[in-house]
Amino acid sequence: MEARAVTVGVPVRDLGRAVEWYRAAFGLGEPDLVPMEGLVEFDLGAFWLQLATAPERAGHAGLTVNISVADAGGLRGELAGKGLAVSALERFEGVVEFFSLTDLDGNTIGFVTELA
Repeated sequence: MEARAVTVGVPVRDLGRAVEWYRAAFGLGEPDLVPMEGLVEFDLGAFWLQLATAPERAGHAGLTVNISVADAGGLRGELAGKGLAVSALERFEGVVEFFSLTDLDGNTIGFVTELA
């Protein structure tokens, strides 16, 4: 199997608030697609970020997402500077640097930089 794209779905309580939060956190413009009511999608290049209204699942539905970035430490500093909830930067020497960001619904997104 060869994947052409990846879509990461994030359940949220309030779609409008979530869209604004993700736009501010990641410096995004307007959503690239609004395929139906209660669903928006952002094209982030390497994958699509999909926010879906699902208040019963928001923050505790087992969402696991790790995004590879060039400089996890730098991104962590940028997000922390915006007042966003980020974990400590963990470094596994010769392997990865990693931190997580928690959104307003309690969903966590991991960011990793490969060191090898």
